[in-house]
Amino acid sequence: MTPLDRMLAEHEIARLTTRFALLNDAGDWAAVADMFTEDARFVRPAGGDPVVGRKAIHDSFASRPPRKSCHLITNILVNVTSENEATSRCTLMLYAAPAGEANAASPALIGGFNDKLVRTPDGWRFAERVGFLDLKVALP
Repeated sequence: MTPLDRMLAEHEIARLTTRFALLNDAGDWAAVADMFTEDARFVRPAGGDPVVGRKAIHDSFASRPPRKSCHLITNILVNVTSENEATSRCTLMLYAAPAGEANAASPALIGGFNDKLVRTPDGWRFAERVGFLDLKVALP
């Protein structure tokens, strides 16, 4: 890989990571699921059993109660390991409230994702996305 190819891959993966947060907040579950490979593995930051497969990932998001959320993503660090594979890590802060409400009813959650990505004919996709929580910040 040339340095330019590596930079482009890093940019595309960082953009995918940010887009995941925006589409999640918009509740666009079809677009969120499309960011994963067909056989991807996803673990929410709050934990639980892995959800395996694009359709199962879509269904797990679609089955959640409606809410208003704001995912803030930062500290995206991408490691391109080959032309078609990469890993990345990002930091996440999440505020959420029941649908239709403006006041967050839960503490802010701070954690992130450890990702494995692959380049597909449709661009970079998550092959594995494993979330983790570091802190719960109580609201005043």
